[in-house]
Amino acid sequence: MNISVVIPLLNESESLPELYDWIARVMQSNRFLYEIIFVDDGSTDDSWDIISQLAENHKEVKGIRFTRNFGKSQALHAGFEQTSGEVIITMDADLQDSPDEIPELYRLIKEQDLDLVSGWKKKRYDSAIRKNIPSKLFNWAARKASGLSLNDFNCGLKAYKSAVVKNINVYGEMHRYIPVLAKNAGFDRIDEKVVQHQARKYGETKFGANRFINGFLDLITISFISRFGKRPMHLFGLLGSLMFLVGFSLAIYLGVNKLVYVFYLEKAAPLIADNAWFYISLTSMLIGTQLFLAGFLGELVLKSQEREKRYLIETKIL
Repeated sequence: MNISVVIPLLNESESLPELYDWIARVMQSNRFLYEIIFVDDGSTDDSWDIISQLAENHKEVKGIRFTRNFGKSQALHAGFEQTSGEVIITMDADLQDSPDEIPELYRLIKEQDLDLVSGWKKKRYDSAIRKNIPSKLFNWAARKASGLSLNDFNCGLKAYKSAVVKNINVYGEMHRYIPVLAKNAGFDRIDEKVVQHQARKYGETKFGANRFINGFLDLITISFISRFGKRPMHLFGLLGSLMFLVGFSLAIYLGVNKLVYVFYLEKAAPLIADNAWFYISLTSMLIGTQLFLAGFLGELVLKSQEREKRYLIETKIL
């Protein structure tokens, strides 16, 4: 099979028939062997009924339905597990991503042997204040933190080599950072393509301003995990050891200083508890011990954890 199209969605019943017709028209005109996997992330409208009807009438349509809303990352992960195409295309269900981009994305993956091609909505039809300006700021921060020179990390229209989606773990809200996850996994042949962005035709956006705050927090998380996720002791153990060493050295200094007063100068030594450095020393040793224990506990958790199921599937049509 040439292409698997994975489409996560939440309450997009109005756009689904038109989206399917558009994708099918593009695929058939280019003679692609393809499948379309709709992942219903807990919709409360008629989205699943429409998916079921499409699957009944078209063998290339498949569907996954969650028991409730678990998030876009979980929907993508569930879809990726079911793909069988050589190239995987992800896109949103709101008709703002153009299926006409699929042939060129496929060609870039196959002919240039790329691992991932990320879409860039260079010209957007969203609100400048609510989405465009925060998006530019978010993408600037993501570029600086990740080292990837992509202009639009959050674009839903992306193409992947099959090996990429089968070997990365998309969780939490990390769908924004799939290129970073791919790079950290060793899939570093990553490029970008300007894609057409369209104004929303049906319904309302599901994303509010809080997604940008969450995006920055996720950026910090992924930066930390990429460096120390497998070895928390390398960070917490090092910091803890340094803090404890500083505190212990101060304690030794204070003790030696008191002995000098008593045995060498034969003078009444000031109380150690009256010296501010005593409390700095004590605090440093306590913080150092806590950091070291945090690293040790992190190592134990990594050794013993069993991954909790991040989503529950109610129904599949495969």
